[in-house]
Amino acid sequence: MNKDNLPEEQPNNPLHGVKLATVLEVLVEHYSWEELADRININCFKSNPSVKSSLKFLRKEQWARDKVEQLYLDVVKKKSLK
Repeated sequence: MNKDNLPEEQPNNPLHGVKLATVLEVLVEHYSWEELADRININCFKSNPSVKSSLKFLRKEQWARDKVEQLYLDVVKKKSLK
């Protein structure tokens, strides 16, 4: 934090300022819940999936969040190359 109690800029962090809900929504729009579950083996993507239940799980389990964030970065990178 800087002297004004504002978060510092993180130019080398591509996820800075991106909400987890946004990450999840982009992935669901790009892949669908079914394909997302095929790519990342997480029950909250397979069994009655919703953004709310997935966010709850991803906030508790860092390993799962890391996989989701990496997939998001891959999607964003591919879109920027087009």
